[in-house]
Amino acid sequence: MTRRAFALLTAILLILPLSSCASSQTEDATAKKADVNLIYYTIGNPDRDLAKVNEALNEMLYEKLGITISYNKIAWNDYHTRLTALIHSGAYFDIAFASNSTQGDYIGNAAKGVWLALDPYFDSIGKEMYDAIDPIYWDGIRYKGKIYGIPTNKETCVPEMFMFAKELVEKHGIDISKLKTIESLEPVLSLIAAQDADYIPFDFDSNARNLFAQEAYESLIDRLPLMIDSYDKTCTIFNVLETTVGQSRIALMRRYYQSGYINEDAAIKESGGLTAGEKVFCKMSSGGPYSDMLWSNDRGYEVVTQQISPKIVTTESTRGGIMAVSAKTLYPDACVSFLNALNTDPDIRNLINFGIENVHYTLTDSGQVRRISDAYSGVQYTQGNWFILKTTEGEPLNKWAEFRRFNRSATKSAALGFTPDTAPFSQELENCTKVCDRYYAALMTGSVDDTVYLPRYLSELKAAGLDKIQTLLQQQINEWLSQKEAA
Repeated sequence: MTRRAFALLTAILLILPLSSCASSQTEDATAKKADVNLIYYTIGNPDRDLAKVNEALNEMLYEKLGITISYNKIAWNDYHTRLTALIHSGAYFDIAFASNSTQGDYIGNAAKGVWLALDPYFDSIGKEMYDAIDPIYWDGIRYKGKIYGIPTNKETCVPEMFMFAKELVEKHGIDISKLKTIESLEPVLSLIAAQDADYIPFDFDSNARNLFAQEAYESLIDRLPLMIDSYDKTCTIFNVLETTVGQSRIALMRRYYQSGYINEDAAIKESGGLTAGEKVFCKMSSGGPYSDMLWSNDRGYEVVTQQISPKIVTTESTRGGIMAVSAKTLYPDACVSFLNALNTDPDIRNLINFGIENVHYTLTDSGQVRRISDAYSGVQYTQGNWFILKTTEGEPLNKWAEFRRFNRSATKSAALGFTPDTAPFSQELENCTKVCDRYYAALMTGSVDDTVYLPRYLSELKAAGLDKIQTLLQQQINEWLSQKEAA
C-alpha cells in the first residue's frame, strides 16, 4: 500500500465512527422532507438525547427555512483529530465549529482554503446576524481582510478567574477578594491540603492555562512562550520564560506541585469541561459575568469566583467560538440562512442550547429555564448569539443587560485583530510545536523539576527556530501597526 493510500485509509477509519453517531438516526427521517440537509459538526460530549433534539430542531428548521441538519457532536479531546481527518480525507460536511489550533483551527484552516469567505452574504441573507453581533468580533476574526466564520456573540473578553468551592471558603472564613494572584494562594492552599484531604487544592489539566494573564500578557501563537503586554502599543514581543516573572512563576508551580497542592496527573489530565462532583478547592478558568452560577451547575456544588486578570479584548477572545462554513459546501445560502437563524431566532437558539421544552426543561412563572433532564445540553459558547437565550432559574432576570455592561467596560488589546502569517516560519513552528508537546504541560503544571527542564526546554526551542519566529513575528506586527496607523 502506498504511503498516500495508507494515510487516506487512516483518515477514513477515524471518520467512520461518526457515521454511527446520533445524527444518522435522524438523517433518514428528515432528509426526505427537505431538499437540503446540512451536515454539521461541533465539539462536546454526545448526549443521550442528541437524536431526539436533532429531530425537533429539524421540524423547526424545515418549517422556518425549508432545510434540515445532521447534528454531530464529537467529544472534546477527539474533536480536532476527527475534524482534521474529515478535512484531509475530503469527506463532505457543511458547517463545523472552529476555534484555536487544537479545536478546529479557525485561522490555520482559513489559510488552507478550508472555510468559505462569508463577507458577500452580510448585505443580504446574513445581514440580520451581522447587525446583531457586536462589531468588535468582526474586527477580531478577520483573516487577511475576510471573515470566514460566525463568532459567538457573548462576552467580548474572558478574564482569568479563580473558582473556589464555596463550602470551604465559608468553612475557613477565607476572604477571596485578597486572592488575586497565583502567589497569593499559597497560605490557603496549605490550609486546604492540611485540613481537607478529600479536595484537590489547586486543579490543573494538560491545557495548563495562561499563567501570566494576571500581568496582562497574551500569547501570539498558542503555547509558544512568545508574548506581548496587551497594553503595550508597540507590541514588543518577548519570551516570557526568559523573564524574571516567567521563571519565578514556573518555580512557584513546581513548589506547589511538590507540596501536593496540584493534582499529580495535571500534565496528562484531559482538558475540557468541569467534572461534576469532582472535589476541587481552586481551579483557574476564563469567564465573565455570572460564571460562578454556570460553573456551580457544572460542578454539582456551589463555587465562588475571583477575577485575576484585566478585562481585555484580545484576538484570541474574539475567536473563542466560531461556526465556519466549508468551502466545499453545495449549499452556501442554506448554511448562511441556518447561521443567521441561530443568531437571530430565539426559538431555534433556545432549542439547540436547552433541548426540548417539557422534556429537558420547563419554564418558571418568570419565563426562566428550569432543567429537568441531563440527557441533552448544548455547549453554549459554540453555537450562536447568547443575547437571545432565555436565562436559567437562579440567574438574574437582567443577566444579558449585565453582559452588555461588562462588554462596554472592557479594554481592547493593542494587538486586537493581528493574525500571524505562519507560512514564512512554518518549518520552525512545526519544530517548536513538537518541543512544546514534550515540555509545555509538564512545566506549566509544576510536574517536573524546573531547574532541569526549563533550561532544556528553552535550549530545544532555540534549536528548533524560536528566535527566527520571534524576529519574523515582530516584523509582521510592526508592519500591521504601521498599516493600522495609516488607515
